[in-house]
Amino acid sequence: MKVRRRWPAGVLATLLVLTGCTSTTSEDPDADPSASATSPSSDSPTPDPTAPTSQVTEPPHPISLAALGQADLTGGDLRLGAVREQTAAFTSYDVTFASTWAGAGTGRLRISGVLNVPTGPGPFPAVVLAHGYVDPAIYKRGQGMTRERGRLADRGFVALHVDYRNHAESTDDPRVDTAVRLGYTVDVIAAVHALRDSTDVAVDPDRIALFGRSMGGGVVLKALALEPGLVAAGVTWASVSSLEAQNFEHFIASDASRADLRAALRQRHGLPDDDPAFWRGISARPAFDQITEPVLMAHGRYDDTCPPQWARASQRTLTAAGVDSTLEWYDDGHAFGPAFDAAMDRTVTFLQARMPG
Repeated sequence: MKVRRRWPAGVLATLLVLTGCTSTTSEDPDADPSASATSPSSDSPTPDPTAPTSQVTEPPHPISLAALGQADLTGGDLRLGAVREQTAAFTSYDVTFASTWAGAGTGRLRISGVLNVPTGPGPFPAVVLAHGYVDPAIYKRGQGMTRERGRLADRGFVALHVDYRNHAESTDDPRVDTAVRLGYTVDVIAAVHALRDSTDVAVDPDRIALFGRSMGGGVVLKALALEPGLVAAGVTWASVSSLEAQNFEHFIASDASRADLRAALRQRHGLPDDDPAFWRGISARPAFDQITEPVLMAHGRYDDTCPPQWARASQRTLTAAGVDSTLEWYDDGHAFGPAFDAAMDRTVTFLQARMPG
């Protein structure tokens, strides 16, 4: 069984450097130019170089990957509900499972989703699906990765689509937006624990993977960095940037419909130009060296929603961090229309190789 490797103090100290507690610069040409911190002022206390690390580093920002890396992220209580669909290859169920606000002791949430279970005795390999952005006000249970969920079940994988908090029948988290949706990553990690602990679904606990598209690709990269050793592999399709400042500038900064969100973020944290350290602290890229699982990324050459240079930058940084990472290109846009079959076949082959039966 996979065992979570908790982030050691040295790693947290490194992340604190990357998130601005000490001076740092970025050499990544695709990085957010506002992400480099400035030198500390002359009024800043000088750390004692002989003191233990715990005495010279500040605690992480409570809304950051570093803070979640210290938390005990849990999940479980997978409950099967109504049958949605039944084919010769699989049965699809409405399900719920338990998540938390931000780790053990922070209060429970009920997350809804859709689960496809292959026909047969198992145990089966499993994939947790993290969908892309759909306005929660119009989102329907299981929306966003229906094709992928069905194709995986046809090929013998249990597939659990996570609705995320504030979606469908999931519990609402009033802080989800000002916490910059880090709760979505908590819910995906909780789904892995729920599958692993289930007595109703025959899942091989050592053969569970994560698969996210668009916004869900960013969710997956954060989950892999937060919980090294939790799963066997990760897949992203048409992923957002691994730097949250870039996502803000691309999707939120000029969107008139998100003026309220911009105002809330400005008041709570400051925008990327105001506090670049905070925005790096909620980003996956500075924590790529924590990822221990192989990663397959797929991206369309003509993606005008998530620019191809984002995938190149993430792949370059993953490789530099020592991650076994592959980036596959397809002659397609963001939605993977003509390229869907080829990308799905490649994904299944990757998962089968990384999770052999």
